[in-house]
Amino acid sequence: MDFFARSGIHPPESKHTEHAELKVLERFPLIRIPLQQQIGPGTKACVKRGDEVYVGQIIGEPIADMSVPIHSSVSGKVERIVTEIQHTGRPMSLVEIKNDFKYNPLPELAPPEVFDKESFVAAVRASGLVGLGGAGFPTHFKLNPPPDKQIDLLLINGMECEPYITSDDLQMREYGAEILAGVEQVLKWLEIPQAIIGVEHNSPSGNQNLKQLIQESNIADKVKLVTQRARYPLGAEKMLIYKLTGRVVPEGGLPHDVGCLVLNVGTCRMIQQYLSTGMPLVRKIVTLDGEAVRRPGNYEIPIGAPIQDLVDLSGGFQKNAAKIIMGGPMMGVAVSDLQDPIIKNNNAILLFSAEQAAIPDESACILCGRCTRSCPMGLVPTALDQAARKENTAKLERFYIMDCIECGCCTYVCPAKRFLVQNIRVGKQLVRQERSRQAALKKEEA
Repeated sequence: MDFFARSGIHPPESKHTEHAELKVLERFPLIRIPLQQQIGPGTKACVKRGDEVYVGQIIGEPIADMSVPIHSSVSGKVERIVTEIQHTGRPMSLVEIKNDFKYNPLPELAPPEVFDKESFVAAVRASGLVGLGGAGFPTHFKLNPPPDKQIDLLLINGMECEPYITSDDLQMREYGAEILAGVEQVLKWLEIPQAIIGVEHNSPSGNQNLKQLIQESNIADKVKLVTQRARYPLGAEKMLIYKLTGRVVPEGGLPHDVGCLVLNVGTCRMIQQYLSTGMPLVRKIVTLDGEAVRRPGNYEIPIGAPIQDLVDLSGGFQKNAAKIIMGGPMMGVAVSDLQDPIIKNNNAILLFSAEQAAIPDESACILCGRCTRSCPMGLVPTALDQAARKENTAKLERFYIMDCIECGCCTYVCPAKRFLVQNIRVGKQLVRQERSRQAALKKEEA
Protein backbone atom coordinates (compact mmCIF):
# COMPACT_ATOMS: atom_id res chain seq x y z
CA MET A 1 0.00 0.00 0.00
CA ASP A 2 2.99 2.34 -0.26
CA PHE A 3 1.43 3.67 -3.50
CA PHE A 4 -0.42 6.11 -1.23
CA ALA A 5 2.93 7.74 -0.49
CA ARG A 6 3.98 8.16 -4.13
CA SER A 7 0.67 8.69 -5.93
CA GLY A 8 -1.54 11.71 -6.35
CA ILE A 9 -0.69 15.02 -7.96
CA HIS A 10 0.09 18.62 -7.04
CA PRO A 11 -1.85 20.86 -9.43
CA PRO A 12 -1.52 24.66 -9.22
CA GLU A 13 -3.14 25.61 -5.92
CA SER A 14 -4.76 28.84 -7.16
CA LYS A 15 -5.69 29.81 -3.60
CA HIS A 16 -6.60 33.36 -4.61
CA THR A 17 -8.93 33.82 -1.62
CA GLU A 18 -6.73 32.43 1.17
CA HIS A 19 -6.39 35.84 2.84
CA ALA A 20 -9.90 37.08 2.07
CA GLU A 21 -12.05 38.09 5.03
CA LEU A 22 -15.43 36.45 5.41
CA LYS A 23 -18.32 38.49 4.05
CA VAL A 24 -21.93 37.81 5.05
CA LEU A 25 -24.55 38.20 2.31
CA GLU A 26 -28.28 38.22 3.06
CA ARG A 27 -30.15 40.19 0.36
CA PHE A 28 -31.43 37.20 -1.58
CA PRO A 29 -35.05 37.91 -2.69
CA LEU A 30 -35.94 34.30 -3.49
CA ILE A 31 -34.45 31.25 -1.79
CA ARG A 32 -34.72 27.90 -3.61
CA ILE A 33 -34.17 24.98 -1.23
CA PRO A 34 -33.87 21.46 -2.70
CA LEU A 35 -35.50 18.67 -0.72
CA GLN A 36 -32.63 16.31 -1.60
CA GLN A 37 -29.25 17.47 -0.24
CA GLN A 38 -27.57 14.26 0.87
CA ILE A 39 -26.38 10.82 -0.17
CA GLY A 40 -29.31 8.43 0.18
CA PRO A 41 -33.05 9.09 0.59
CA GLY A 42 -33.99 12.73 1.02
CA THR A 43 -37.13 14.42 2.36
CA LYS A 44 -40.71 15.27 1.47
CA ALA A 45 -42.22 18.74 1.69
CA CYS A 46 -44.15 19.52 4.86
CA VAL A 47 -45.08 23.07 3.83
CA LYS A 48 -47.30 24.37 1.05
CA ARG A 49 -47.70 27.46 -1.05
CA GLY A 50 -48.64 30.51 1.02
CA ASP A 51 -47.25 29.18 4.31
CA GLU A 52 -45.26 31.59 6.46
CA VAL A 53 -41.96 30.08 7.56
CA TYR A 54 -39.17 30.99 9.98
CA VAL A 55 -35.43 30.47 9.95
CA GLY A 56 -34.75 26.97 11.27
CA GLN A 57 -38.25 25.65 10.57
CA ILE A 58 -38.46 22.18 9.03
CA ILE A 59 -39.72 22.35 5.46
CA GLY A 60 -38.62 18.85 4.40
CA GLU A 61 -39.36 15.81 6.58
CA PRO A 62 -37.04 12.76 6.43
CA ILE A 63 -38.41 9.80 4.50
CA ALA A 64 -35.99 7.14 5.83
CA ASP A 65 -33.72 6.40 8.78
CA MET A 66 -30.77 7.69 6.78
CA SER A 67 -32.51 10.97 5.92
CA VAL A 68 -32.03 14.26 7.72
CA PRO A 69 -34.50 17.16 7.81
CA ILE A 70 -34.29 20.24 5.58
CA HIS A 71 -34.83 23.61 7.24
CA SER A 72 -35.73 27.05 5.94
CA SER A 73 -32.74 29.38 5.81
CA VAL A 74 -34.86 32.55 5.75
CA SER A 75 -38.14 33.82 7.09
CA GLY A 76 -40.87 34.65 4.61
CA LYS A 77 -43.62 33.05 2.55
CA VAL A 78 -43.54 29.86 0.50
CA GLU A 79 -44.02 30.92 -3.13
CA ARG A 80 -44.33 27.45 -4.61
CA ILE A 81 -42.97 23.90 -4.61
CA VAL A 82 -41.53 23.04 -8.00
CA THR A 83 -39.94 19.98 -9.57
CA GLU A 84 -36.95 20.54 -11.84
CA ILE A 85 -34.35 18.41 -13.59
CA GLN A 86 -31.07 18.99 -11.75
CA HIS A 87 -27.48 18.76 -12.95
CA THR A 88 -27.55 15.07 -11.99
CA GLY A 89 -30.18 14.49 -14.67
CA ARG A 90 -32.76 13.53 -12.06
CA PRO A 91 -35.94 15.36 -11.07
CA MET A 92 -35.86 17.13 -7.72
CA SER A 93 -38.40 19.09 -5.72
CA LEU A 94 -37.48 22.56 -4.45
CA VAL A 95 -39.27 24.82 -1.99
CA GLU A 96 -39.14 28.44 -3.14
CA ILE A 97 -39.43 31.01 -0.35
CA LYS A 98 -39.86 34.76 -0.78
CA ASN A 99 -37.43 36.30 1.68
CA ASP A 100 -38.89 38.96 3.98
CA PHE A 101 -35.31 39.97 4.96
CA LYS A 102 -36.22 39.82 8.66
CA TYR A 103 -34.53 36.46 9.30
CA ASN A 104 -36.87 35.75 12.19
CA PRO A 105 -35.88 32.45 13.87
CA LEU A 106 -38.44 29.80 14.73
CA PRO A 107 -39.64 30.88 18.22
CA GLU A 108 -39.34 27.43 19.79
CA LEU A 109 -35.71 26.87 18.75
CA ALA A 110 -33.58 25.89 21.75
CA PRO A 111 -30.38 23.92 22.39
CA PRO A 112 -31.12 20.18 22.41
CA GLU A 113 -30.91 18.13 25.57
CA VAL A 114 -27.99 15.73 25.28
CA PHE A 115 -27.24 13.23 28.03
CA ASP A 116 -25.87 10.12 26.27
CA LYS A 117 -24.70 8.82 22.90
CA GLU A 118 -28.22 8.16 21.60
CA SER A 119 -29.45 11.68 22.37
CA PHE A 120 -26.26 13.14 20.88
CA VAL A 121 -26.71 11.24 17.61
CA ALA A 122 -30.40 12.21 17.56
CA ALA A 123 -29.45 15.87 18.04
CA VAL A 124 -26.97 15.74 15.16
CA ARG A 125 -29.65 14.24 12.94
CA ALA A 126 -32.17 16.90 13.98
CA SER A 127 -29.66 19.60 13.00
CA GLY A 128 -29.89 18.47 9.37
CA LEU A 129 -26.15 17.91 9.27
CA VAL A 130 -24.46 16.12 6.39
CA GLY A 131 -20.76 15.95 5.65
CA LEU A 132 -19.71 19.49 4.79
CA GLY A 133 -16.50 18.51 3.03
CA GLY A 134 -18.42 17.82 -0.17
CA ALA A 135 -19.71 14.25 0.00
CA GLY A 136 -23.04 14.97 1.72
CA PHE A 137 -23.11 11.73 3.74
CA PRO A 138 -25.53 12.02 6.70
CA THR A 139 -23.39 12.72 9.78
CA HIS A 140 -25.64 10.91 12.26
CA PHE A 141 -25.10 7.70 10.28
CA LYS A 142 -21.34 8.11 10.61
CA LEU A 143 -21.66 8.65 14.35
CA ASN A 144 -23.55 5.40 14.81
CA PRO A 145 -21.48 2.56 13.26
CA PRO A 146 -22.52 -1.11 13.53
CA PRO A 147 -22.24 -2.58 17.06
CA ASP A 148 -19.31 -4.79 16.06
CA LYS A 149 -17.22 -1.79 14.93
CA GLN A 150 -15.20 -0.18 17.71
CA ILE A 151 -14.10 3.39 16.99
CA ASP A 152 -10.86 4.32 18.74
CA LEU A 153 -9.76 7.32 16.69
CA LEU A 154 -11.48 10.49 15.49
CA LEU A 155 -9.88 12.08 12.42
CA ILE A 156 -10.70 15.71 11.61
CA ASN A 157 -10.19 16.54 7.96
CA GLY A 158 -8.66 19.96 7.37
CA MET A 159 -6.94 18.88 4.15
CA GLU A 160 -8.29 21.42 1.68
CA CYS A 161 -6.26 19.98 -1.16
CA GLU A 162 -8.42 20.94 -4.15
CA PRO A 163 -7.33 24.06 -6.06
CA TYR A 164 -9.16 27.34 -5.41
CA ILE A 165 -11.09 26.29 -2.28
CA THR A 166 -10.24 28.11 0.99
CA SER A 167 -13.50 28.00 2.96
CA ASP A 168 -12.21 25.37 5.42
CA ASP A 169 -8.95 27.27 5.91
CA LEU A 170 -10.98 30.35 6.80
CA GLN A 171 -12.94 28.40 9.40
CA MET A 172 -9.75 27.00 10.94
CA ARG A 173 -8.39 30.54 11.09
CA GLU A 174 -11.48 32.34 12.37
CA TYR A 175 -13.55 29.66 14.13
CA GLY A 176 -10.96 27.30 15.55
CA ALA A 177 -12.47 27.44 19.05
CA GLU A 178 -15.86 26.24 17.75
CA ILE A 179 -14.19 23.47 15.75
CA LEU A 180 -12.35 22.23 18.84
CA ALA A 181 -15.49 22.44 20.95
CA GLY A 182 -17.25 20.26 18.40
CA VAL A 183 -14.36 17.80 18.49
CA GLU A 184 -14.68 17.66 22.28
CA GLN A 185 -18.41 16.89 22.03
CA VAL A 186 -17.80 14.00 19.62
CA LEU A 187 -15.02 12.55 21.79
CA LYS A 188 -17.17 12.83 24.89
CA TRP A 189 -20.46 11.34 23.73
CA LEU A 190 -18.98 8.63 21.49
CA GLU A 191 -16.32 7.78 24.09
CA ILE A 192 -13.47 8.00 21.58
CA PRO A 193 -10.10 8.29 23.36
CA GLN A 194 -8.06 10.21 20.77
CA ALA A 195 -8.39 12.64 17.86
CA ILE A 196 -6.05 13.77 15.11
CA ILE A 197 -6.62 16.95 13.14
CA GLY A 198 -4.99 16.65 9.73
CA VAL A 199 -4.01 19.87 7.95
CA GLU A 200 -1.78 20.82 5.04
CA HIS A 201 1.39 22.82 5.41
CA ASN A 202 0.14 25.57 3.08
CA SER A 203 -2.44 26.81 5.62
CA PRO A 204 -0.06 28.41 8.15
CA SER A 205 -2.49 30.83 9.81
CA GLY A 206 -5.19 28.22 10.32
CA ASN A 207 -2.64 25.67 11.51
CA GLN A 208 -1.11 28.05 14.04
CA ASN A 209 -4.49 29.08 15.37
CA LEU A 210 -5.57 25.47 15.92
CA LYS A 211 -2.23 24.53 17.46
CA GLN A 212 -2.46 27.31 20.03
CA LEU A 213 -6.11 26.56 20.82
CA ILE A 214 -5.33 22.88 21.35
CA GLN A 215 -2.54 23.75 23.79
CA GLU A 216 -4.91 25.98 25.75
CA SER A 217 -7.85 23.55 25.72
CA ASN A 218 -8.86 20.95 28.29
CA ILE A 219 -8.53 18.19 25.67
CA ALA A 220 -4.88 18.89 24.81
CA ASP A 221 -3.94 15.37 25.92
CA LYS A 222 -6.49 13.84 23.52
CA VAL A 223 -6.04 15.92 20.36
CA LYS A 224 -3.02 16.07 18.08
CA LEU A 225 -2.48 18.38 15.11
CA VAL A 226 -0.60 16.73 12.23
CA THR A 227 0.65 18.75 9.26
CA GLN A 228 1.22 17.08 5.90
CA ARG A 229 2.81 18.30 2.69
CA ALA A 230 0.10 19.48 0.31
CA ARG A 231 -0.75 16.81 -2.22
CA TYR A 232 -4.04 16.01 -3.93
CA PRO A 233 -6.20 13.99 -3.04
CA LEU A 234 -4.93 13.76 0.52
CA GLY A 235 -8.32 14.98 1.77
CA ALA A 236 -10.07 11.83 0.54
CA GLU A 237 -11.06 9.64 3.50
CA LYS A 238 -9.02 6.56 2.63
CA MET A 239 -5.93 8.61 1.83
CA LEU A 240 -6.30 10.65 5.00
CA ILE A 241 -6.66 7.57 7.18
CA TYR A 242 -3.59 5.93 5.68
CA LYS A 243 -1.37 9.01 5.87
CA LEU A 244 -2.30 9.83 9.46
CA THR A 245 -2.54 6.33 10.90
CA GLY A 246 -1.08 3.76 8.51
CA ARG A 247 -4.39 1.89 8.57
CA VAL A 248 -5.75 0.61 5.27
CA VAL A 249 -9.50 0.62 4.64
CA PRO A 250 -10.29 -2.70 2.91
CA GLU A 251 -11.79 -3.00 -0.54
CA GLY A 252 -15.42 -1.94 -0.35
CA GLY A 253 -14.93 -0.97 3.29
CA LEU A 254 -15.60 2.15 5.33
CA PRO A 255 -13.52 4.05 7.91
CA HIS A 256 -15.23 2.28 10.79
CA ASP A 257 -13.79 -1.01 9.48
CA VAL A 258 -10.39 0.22 10.71
CA GLY A 259 -11.66 1.92 13.88
CA CYS A 260 -11.80 5.46 12.50
CA LEU A 261 -14.42 8.18 12.31
CA VAL A 262 -13.66 10.98 9.84
CA LEU A 263 -15.34 14.39 10.05
CA ASN A 264 -14.67 17.66 8.26
CA VAL A 265 -13.65 20.74 10.26
CA GLY A 266 -16.83 22.51 9.22
CA THR A 267 -18.91 19.54 10.36
CA CYS A 268 -17.37 19.75 13.84
CA ARG A 269 -18.05 23.47 13.99
CA MET A 270 -21.69 22.92 13.03
CA ILE A 271 -22.12 20.28 15.75
CA GLN A 272 -20.99 22.78 18.35
CA GLN A 273 -23.19 25.54 16.95
CA TYR A 274 -26.29 23.38 17.06
CA LEU A 275 -25.65 22.04 20.55
CA SER A 276 -25.12 25.56 21.89
CA THR A 277 -27.86 27.45 20.02
CA GLY A 278 -30.37 24.97 18.60
CA MET A 279 -30.10 26.62 15.17
CA PRO A 280 -29.91 23.87 12.52
CA LEU A 281 -27.83 23.89 9.36
CA VAL A 282 -29.24 26.83 7.38
CA ARG A 283 -26.15 28.77 6.27
CA LYS A 284 -22.98 27.88 4.40
CA ILE A 285 -19.53 29.38 3.90
CA VAL A 286 -18.47 29.00 0.27
CA THR A 287 -15.47 30.06 -1.77
CA LEU A 288 -16.43 32.03 -4.88
CA ASP A 289 -13.67 32.13 -7.49
CA GLY A 290 -12.80 31.83 -11.15
CA GLU A 291 -11.75 34.18 -13.93
CA ALA A 292 -15.35 35.18 -14.64
CA VAL A 293 -15.91 36.56 -11.11
CA ARG A 294 -15.18 40.19 -10.33
CA ARG A 295 -14.64 39.74 -6.59
CA PRO A 296 -13.48 36.28 -5.53
CA GLY A 297 -13.80 35.63 -1.82
CA ASN A 298 -15.35 33.59 0.97
CA TYR A 299 -19.02 34.33 1.60
CA GLU A 300 -21.50 33.18 4.21
CA ILE A 301 -24.92 32.83 2.63
CA PRO A 302 -28.29 31.15 3.28
CA ILE A 303 -28.62 27.63 1.92
CA GLY A 304 -30.81 27.81 -1.16
CA ALA A 305 -29.37 31.09 -2.43
CA PRO A 306 -29.20 31.04 -6.27
CA ILE A 307 -25.70 31.18 -7.77
CA GLN A 308 -26.69 34.18 -9.92
CA ASP A 309 -27.65 36.21 -6.84
CA LEU A 310 -24.44 35.23 -5.04
CA VAL A 311 -22.37 36.52 -7.95
CA ASP A 312 -24.44 39.71 -8.24
CA LEU A 313 -24.15 40.52 -4.53
CA SER A 314 -20.43 39.81 -4.51
CA GLY A 315 -19.70 42.24 -7.34
CA GLY A 316 -20.95 40.61 -10.52
CA PHE A 317 -19.19 39.13 -13.53
CA GLN A 318 -16.12 40.52 -15.23
CA LYS A 319 -16.26 37.90 -18.02
CA ASN A 320 -18.88 35.56 -19.38
CA ALA A 321 -19.03 32.33 -17.41
CA ALA A 322 -18.48 29.42 -19.78
CA LYS A 323 -18.51 26.80 -17.03
CA ILE A 324 -20.05 26.72 -13.55
CA ILE A 325 -18.68 24.20 -11.07
CA MET A 326 -20.12 23.31 -7.67
CA GLY A 327 -17.08 22.30 -5.65
CA GLY A 328 -13.48 22.18 -6.81
CA PRO A 329 -12.14 21.75 -10.35
CA MET A 330 -11.06 18.14 -9.68
CA MET A 331 -14.14 16.57 -8.11
CA GLY A 332 -16.77 19.27 -8.45
CA VAL A 333 -19.92 18.97 -10.55
CA ALA A 334 -20.60 21.18 -13.56
CA VAL A 335 -24.02 22.85 -13.61
CA SER A 336 -25.73 24.61 -16.47
CA ASP A 337 -28.07 27.05 -14.74
CA LEU A 338 -27.12 30.09 -12.66
CA GLN A 339 -30.44 29.74 -10.85
CA ASP A 340 -29.26 26.48 -9.29
CA PRO A 341 -29.06 26.98 -5.51
CA ILE A 342 -26.27 26.54 -2.99
CA ILE A 343 -26.79 23.31 -1.03
CA LYS A 344 -25.48 21.97 2.27
CA ASN A 345 -22.37 20.27 0.95
CA ASN A 346 -21.28 23.04 -1.43
CA ASN A 347 -17.92 24.39 -0.34
CA ALA A 348 -17.16 26.37 -3.49
CA ILE A 349 -18.65 27.87 -6.62
CA LEU A 350 -16.20 28.33 -9.49
CA LEU A 351 -17.07 30.29 -12.60
CA PHE A 352 -14.58 29.86 -15.41
CA SER A 353 -14.16 31.92 -18.55
CA ALA A 354 -14.09 30.27 -21.98
CA GLU A 355 -10.29 30.18 -21.83
CA GLN A 356 -10.25 28.45 -18.46
CA ALA A 357 -13.04 26.06 -19.37
CA ALA A 358 -11.66 24.90 -22.71
CA ILE A 359 -11.58 21.09 -22.98
CA PRO A 360 -8.91 19.62 -25.28
CA ASP A 361 -9.81 16.90 -27.75
CA GLU A 362 -9.10 13.28 -26.92
CA SER A 363 -6.44 11.34 -28.74
CA ALA A 364 -5.41 7.69 -28.65
CA CYS A 365 -3.95 6.25 -25.45
CA ILE A 366 -0.14 6.05 -25.76
CA LEU A 367 0.24 3.51 -22.91
CA CYS A 368 2.51 5.81 -20.93
CA GLY A 369 1.23 4.58 -17.55
CA ARG A 370 0.96 8.04 -15.99
CA CYS A 371 -2.65 7.45 -14.98
CA THR A 372 -1.70 4.28 -13.13
CA ARG A 373 1.23 5.93 -11.34
CA SER A 374 -0.94 8.84 -10.20
CA CYS A 375 -3.91 6.77 -8.99
CA PRO A 376 -4.06 6.92 -5.17
CA MET A 377 -6.11 3.70 -5.12
CA GLY A 378 -3.58 1.70 -7.14
CA LEU A 379 -6.01 1.09 -10.00
CA VAL A 380 -5.40 0.96 -13.77
CA PRO A 381 -7.56 3.80 -15.12
CA THR A 382 -6.79 3.14 -18.78
CA ALA A 383 -8.06 -0.44 -18.47
CA LEU A 384 -11.22 0.78 -16.72
CA ASP A 385 -11.71 3.38 -19.45
CA GLN A 386 -11.44 0.79 -22.21
CA ALA A 387 -13.75 -1.66 -20.44
CA ALA A 388 -16.36 1.05 -19.83
CA ARG A 389 -16.36 2.08 -23.49
CA LYS A 390 -16.89 -1.58 -24.46
CA GLU A 391 -19.49 -2.06 -21.67
CA ASN A 392 -17.47 -5.02 -20.39
CA THR A 393 -18.82 -5.28 -16.84
CA ALA A 394 -16.87 -8.44 -16.04
CA LYS A 395 -13.60 -6.65 -16.75
CA LEU A 396 -14.75 -3.58 -14.83
CA GLU A 397 -15.38 -5.78 -11.78
CA ARG A 398 -12.04 -7.55 -12.24
CA PHE A 399 -10.22 -4.23 -12.19
CA TYR A 400 -12.07 -3.02 -9.05
CA ILE A 401 -13.90 -0.11 -10.64
CA MET A 402 -16.02 0.50 -7.54
CA ASP A 403 -12.87 1.35 -5.56
CA CYS A 404 -12.28 4.42 -7.77
CA ILE A 405 -12.85 7.61 -5.76
CA GLU A 406 -13.21 9.71 -8.94
CA CYS A 407 -10.51 12.14 -7.81
CA GLY A 408 -9.53 13.00 -11.39
CA CYS A 409 -5.77 12.50 -10.99
CA CYS A 410 -5.69 10.16 -13.99
CA THR A 411 -7.47 12.58 -16.30
CA TYR A 412 -5.28 15.45 -15.10
CA VAL A 413 -1.98 13.75 -15.97
CA CYS A 414 -3.10 12.05 -19.20
CA PRO A 415 -1.11 13.46 -22.16
CA ALA A 416 -3.74 12.09 -24.56
CA LYS A 417 -6.46 13.99 -22.66
CA ARG A 418 -8.60 10.86 -22.36
CA PHE A 419 -11.94 11.30 -20.60
CA LEU A 420 -10.99 8.73 -18.00
CA VAL A 421 -13.09 9.77 -15.01
CA GLN A 422 -16.15 10.43 -17.13
CA ASN A 423 -16.02 6.91 -18.60
CA ILE A 424 -15.27 5.35 -15.22
CA ARG A 425 -18.46 6.96 -13.89
CA VAL A 426 -20.36 5.43 -16.80
CA GLY A 427 -18.68 2.10 -16.03
CA LYS A 428 -19.81 2.25 -12.40
CA GLN A 429 -23.39 2.73 -13.51
CA LEU A 430 -23.07 -0.25 -15.85
CA VAL A 431 -21.77 -2.38 -12.97
CA ARG A 432 -24.60 -1.27 -10.68
CA GLN A 433 -27.15 -2.16 -13.34
CA GLU A 434 -25.56 -5.57 -13.91
CA ARG A 435 -25.44 -6.28 -10.17
CA SER A 436 -29.13 -5.37 -9.90
CA ARG A 437 -29.94 -7.64 -12.83
CA GLN A 438 -28.03 -10.55 -11.31
CA ALA A 439 -29.70 -10.02 -7.95
CA ALA A 440 -33.13 -10.03 -9.60
CA LEU A 441 -32.30 -13.28 -11.42
CA LYS A 442 -31.21 -14.95 -8.18
CA LYS A 443 -34.39 -13.79 -6.51
CA GLU A 444 -36.47 -15.31 -9.32
CA GLU A 445 -34.56 -18.59 -9.12
CA ALA A 446 -35.10 -18.77 -5.37
